[in-house]
Amino acid sequence: MAVCGRFVAATSPADWAEELAATPVQEAWQGPDFNVCPGKHVLIAMASMLDGQVTLVMARALWGLIPSWAKDRAISSKLTNARIETVADKPSFRAAYARRRCLVLADGYYEWYAPQQGPKQPFYIRPADGSVIAMAGLYEWWADPAGGGRGEPQLTCTILTQAASPELAPIHDRMPVMIDASERSRWLDPQVAGRDIDSSVLGWQPVLDAVPVGAAVGNVRNNGSDLIAALPAAQALF
Repeated sequence: MAVCGRFVAATSPADWAEELAATPVQEAWQGPDFNVCPGKHVLIAMASMLDGQVTLVMARALWGLIPSWAKDRAISSKLTNARIETVADKPSFRAAYARRRCLVLADGYYEWYAPQQGPKQPFYIRPADGSVIAMAGLYEWWADPAGGGRGEPQLTCTILTQAASPELAPIHDRMPVMIDASERSRWLDPQVAGRDIDSSVLGWQPVLDAVPVGAAVGNVRNNGSDLIAALPAAQALF
């Protein structure tokens, strides 16, 4: 399973629009999703130029980046995450990192601890203060060349990952990059080149709680608030 391969999107787009002071998506909300996986359409925020001014808009994007030069969509399943250490140089990501950065909006994410023996233990990782998280992402528009590139372009995205904090490293060695509210505008601004994004933007980490949860989250068909319910201590494997 990919690092940051599942997350929770329970906060409504309207509440996110208020949180970000962004233009909301123009579609009906289908309700909370407690088991978001690659291949689903996820809620993102990105910058748009309007009358020479940078404005923030929200949209739905396929989770799994498809670079504009890709011949087909198969590459999407391999590009759900991008390592922050190499994102500026990798051909699949460098153009998007330069100017097409976004926020992938979530309430928390899942990670699996793999013991030397026995089954993996899933954890639900969320801000300790009950707030939401804006994960650093990249986006691309892709038009299927099989249709001569004349079809409606598809919006796709990936989530950036980094080395896990000391508190979370015993569970997994990677975690998503998260952007503090004070740095979101700089991260999103297409007028700021990727090479000029520094540690003040990318180095922030909120205080997170890691809650052991049941194995049901491992099946993408399962979806409900029970997936984030903490296991009794006696049942947890870690």
